[in-house]
Amino acid sequence: MWGLGVLFGGALLQAPTAAPSTTVVSPAGPWRTIAAGLAATPAHGRLLVRAGVYREATIQVRRPVEITGEPGAVIDGEDARQLMRITADSVTVRGLEFRRVGASFTEDRAAIRAEQVRGCRIEDNTIEDGFFGIYLARVTGCRVVGNRLHARRASESVSGNGIHLWSADSVLIAGNRVGGYRDGIYFEFVHHSEVRNNRSERNLRYGLHFMYSDDCRYQENIFRANGSGVAVMFTRGVEMVDNQFLDARGSGAYGLLLKEMTDSRLTGNLFAGNTVGLVAEGATRLEARGNEFAENGRGIALTASSQDARFIGNGFVHNSFDVTTNSGNTRAEFTGNYWDDYRGYDLDRNGLGDVPYHPVRLFSLVTEHNPPALLLLRSLFVHLLDAAERAIPSLTPHTIVDSSPAMGNPARLVRRSHD
Repeated sequence: MWGLGVLFGGALLQAPTAAPSTTVVSPAGPWRTIAAGLAATPAHGRLLVRAGVYREATIQVRRPVEITGEPGAVIDGEDARQLMRITADSVTVRGLEFRRVGASFTEDRAAIRAEQVRGCRIEDNTIEDGFFGIYLARVTGCRVVGNRLHARRASESVSGNGIHLWSADSVLIAGNRVGGYRDGIYFEFVHHSEVRNNRSERNLRYGLHFMYSDDCRYQENIFRANGSGVAVMFTRGVEMVDNQFLDARGSGAYGLLLKEMTDSRLTGNLFAGNTVGLVAEGATRLEARGNEFAENGRGIALTASSQDARFIGNGFVHNSFDVTTNSGNTRAEFTGNYWDDYRGYDLDRNGLGDVPYHPVRLFSLVTEHNPPALLLLRSLFVHLLDAAERAIPSLTPHTIVDSSPAMGNPARLVRRSHD
């Protein structure tokens, strides 16, 4: 590396700068614990952890350093303690395996916990059977990238979250795989942050849980087979782009819940195989454009408390009910959506149906107040109700109607991932 230069014969020659100091920790070396290696590593130095299993008290990182693990470098908490606590700015933790963080009912123990810091980087680590996996509190400008987190907790009461952020700003969560926790990814009081290209599946409660976290974006994530899918609550200005909400099944389960939301955007997402694809409850000025709702029990459950919602150019395919509502006074704009049950025509060949479509089936209103009636879903009685509805559409809410239904599916199909 080259630093400051001097003029020599009219040319500027760069003087070499010293490379970061490296301290090596190994089971047979002069530094045999990570704590001892950190004590010997200067600020902005590098600590290299050789392969081996390290069992020691909670590792305290109090100065800016880079901690890098070679393959096979394992920190084992023996189900008794938190593993690493970071309280310095500009710390990097990379390539380590963390095991067995003990559960606690009095503290949020984590494999890696960073508090009141800026610029931390937690990358390419493996966390097995953590209570909490990665816990960031009051941080700014941190990156959590390429980590693999897996837990085996039996119930929510003895489980923490995989990646947990509280009171944070400008954080990137990208390329992680999280499973088996209470919530895969959890945001509370987080702002201007991005969740991108993560896979969160088979978590006990939510794949992603947002609360009071404004102006954030999540994109190209896969949320699959979580207890109740994804919940975004009490938040404004959230963008949700090209995500997959898959296989959230069970009583009260949904792919995505938007509760008490303002000015949110849903674009290019796939909702497939869920009991309910999207629940909009108190979602004000929601705009959903170019999404696909396929093979859900209910595609969209839209409550009367949602105001000024717009659904434009979405596709609805093979759902038991495309749209349901809890009130005949629910208002929303539907324009240019594709409905596989639409039986209209396009005489002027502009790609839009000439007959408006009422997506709320009469039978869905019956089941909204009498859930056991779902047993009749495939019966002749329901077919007769559907026929009556088509003949007299005033039986269903006149405030939910697509006046220009698409004749072909305009939604950009997102490939469903099974790997």
